[in-house]
Amino acid sequence: MIQPRFGRVVPAMAGKRDKPRRVDIDGVAIAAWPERVGEALRQVRQRARPTIRDRWHRVRFSFTVILQVGLAATLSWFIAAELLQVSQPVFAPIAALSTLFSSIGQRFRRTVELIAGTVLGIGIGDGLIILIGKGSWQVGLIVILSMGIAIFVGGSPSVVSNAAATGILLATLGGTEGNIQFRVIEAVIGGATALLVSTVLLPFNPLRVVNRAARPALNRLADELTQTAEALEKRDAGCAQRTLDRLHEVETFMGELEKALEGGRETATLSPVRWRRRGALTQYVESAEYLDHAVANSGTLVRRAVTLIEDEEPTPASLPSAVRELAESIRRLLQELGRGADPAGCRECALNAVADAGQAYADGVGFSGSVVVAQVRTTASDLLRASGIERGEAYQMVRQAVTRKAGERAEGAMP
Repeated sequence: MIQPRFGRVVPAMAGKRDKPRRVDIDGVAIAAWPERVGEALRQVRQRARPTIRDRWHRVRFSFTVILQVGLAATLSWFIAAELLQVSQPVFAPIAALSTLFSSIGQRFRRTVELIAGTVLGIGIGDGLIILIGKGSWQVGLIVILSMGIAIFVGGSPSVVSNAAATGILLATLGGTEGNIQFRVIEAVIGGATALLVSTVLLPFNPLRVVNRAARPALNRLADELTQTAEALEKRDAGCAQRTLDRLHEVETFMGELEKALEGGRETATLSPVRWRRRGALTQYVESAEYLDHAVANSGTLVRRAVTLIEDEEPTPASLPSAVRELAESIRRLLQELGRGADPAGCRECALNAVADAGQAYADGVGFSGSVVVAQVRTTASDLLRASGIERGEAYQMVRQAVTRKAGERAEGAMP
């Protein structure tokens, strides 16, 4: 007997050199390794493609902000260096960057916090430099005192970080004579230039940016619901499980949508050229809460679909049809909100999904199937709310859709 290093004992194949030996390692035949390796590589490629698409989406989403930062940095440097004759105006473009890039949707507040942190950092840093001079340990002491005092007086994280950053700049780049007083001016120039660029010179289209951020989340949700419907039709539990695994990515996209909505609200409020977009943007903002609910309820729907298939429960043809209509409702909502139109198509598909789910329940489903039916109704209600329907009216429309379908079945059964 031959004892391999890993795996179970296999007999020697003496005298049969014309046939390769089958040696198992951890229960997997060596002959099967190429197939396993190929499958692993295919999975890696499948995971890499969405990652590249997601990264490219993030670049596109941030491109306008990147342009704004570049323009604001250029203008703030020019104003400080050329117009006000500030020597080495390093902090002006840094202030513009801090205002624009790290706080989309909170730029006015960030500008105020930036100035407050700068003033605090200058006061502490300038005083300590005069008393103890410059050096490595002085930089550490300035940072510790700046952050400690900023936290003590109740400063926000932005105020605390700006106070420490200003102290570092003073201890390393700035001098105690001649140009210290210009640091506050630089902060004002950087923040004001950032607001000028983002609201007047290069304001982004809030509806376009929000719609671009919503597209990956809603398209992915609709695609996964469509895959769930196909898995129900084919009785493919593996396909449904893979759909459930991918559905978690929608939550990440929803986070980007929330940031875009925050920035869109600010732009539509502060930028006069974007005021006409406030109505359409308000509809998007009001929809966001119910879209979050729809994502959560869709996750429960898909999870129960996996159990339904694994338990071999009955699956009426109207059940996958209901899930597919739900996916179409989400696609219609994205299209109609993006155009600033009334989401009538979204409502129609959502009610069709409710009617088909009611048909499936009447045809007979198991326990998990009944949960899928309930989640179709709940998610459809979320989409109706996202389309601008009030809570009571949305529930009434859902009940009417079920009743109407039941009436159609009764009429069809009459001789």
